Amino acid sequence: MAHDGPDLRRFRRGVAAWLADNLTGEFARLRGLGGPGREHEEFELRVDWERHLAAAGWTCTGWPVEFGGRGLSLAEQVAFHEEYAASGAPARVNHIGEQLLGPTLIAFGTPEQQARFLPKIAAVEELWCQGYSEPDAGSDLAAVSTSAAREGGQWVLNGQKVWTSLAHVADWCFVLARTEPGSQRHHGLSYLLVPLRQQGVTVRPIRQLTGTGEFNEVFFDNARTGADRIVGEPGDGWRIAMATLGFERGVSTLGQQIGFRRELDAVIAEAQRTGTWDDPLLRADLARARIGLRVLRAHALRTLGGPAGPEVAVGKLLWAQWHRGLGELAMRARGARSLVHDGDLDEWQRLFLFTRADTIYGGSDEIERTIIAERVLGLPKEARG
Repeated sequence: MAHDGPDLRRFRRGVAAWLADNLTGEFARLRGLGGPGREHEEFELRVDWERHLAAAGWTCTGWPVEFGGRGLSLAEQVAFHEEYAASGAPARVNHIGEQLLGPTLIAFGTPEQQARFLPKIAAVEELWCQGYSEPDAGSDLAAVSTSAAREGGQWVLNGQKVWTSLAHVADWCFVLARTEPGSQRHHGLSYLLVPLRQQGVTVRPIRQLTGTGEFNEVFFDNARTGADRIVGEPGDGWRIAMATLGFERGVSTLGQQIGFRRELDAVIAEAQRTGTWDDPLLRADLARARIGLRVLRAHALRTLGGPAGPEVAVGKLLWAQWHRGLGELAMRARGARSLVHDGDLDEWQRLFLFTRADTIYGGSDEIERTIIAERVLGLPKEARG
């Protein structure tokens, strides 16, 4: 990736200036809102903000121009995400459509699918969610049992998905379903685009320890989608689904790390305020966290731009462990006050509780380590019953 030369510095200044000029008025109150565990915060206004971004051409920045994107270079995309996070702008509501499904359709979709779905993603007119995990197939994605059968000009779906982020506000879901009866593991799976606002689909939010409900159960009971709403060929769903997961861990991770740095700075300030900063062990662990954040950035920059292979599992493993550790450091910085609340969790308690899930969602640590062992290090495959 190109170094931070004069053209890139000029681009950064332009992004920062635009954000400063536009995070004003009612949008000013969005600063710092949203994100994992906090998706409920000013959601409708954040949708309006995202559409404001779209009108100015600041959504889908890495998509090719011919597909409605801005066509930015990899270095410019990194700069945009970093400046966006540094400005305090709110967490994006269209991440799943823009960063996951959009690149998947650009790579594997038909021209008709691209024409139908990409413009509405770029304009934030339709929101998406990801239908992968199931009650008996969480991190072991190849064990999915949700089925889809071809009936005339439609696919008919039956089954259940779980831990589906933002399904309660989504219009569509890309679903990994078993379309070949009797098939097992990676075989016989297909990647379908399914409308959620129809009879036969039930979305049920799951209340978490933090009191919020951004994850959902999704039930398909003879739900339907068109025969042309399959990405790739029938039975090719595993390959498409893995490509989507590769797109998920792209340049936006650099912006995520800016948010992490802001959280770390706030934890340090809290330790200084409460007096726990006087504990040399806590200070040493906070210093290690600062170093760990630099490691995250170095790894992300080293792997960006290459093929989305199993090496991306290393990045997920690194940031999930780091962020969960930050939640624990926040409790130590708060001291004894962290153990009690008056009915409402404070920001540090929410951080601690939600980061318990960081090492599970998006691929559990155990699964990521298995991927690294088998596909990166070439170790013998894990025995499965």
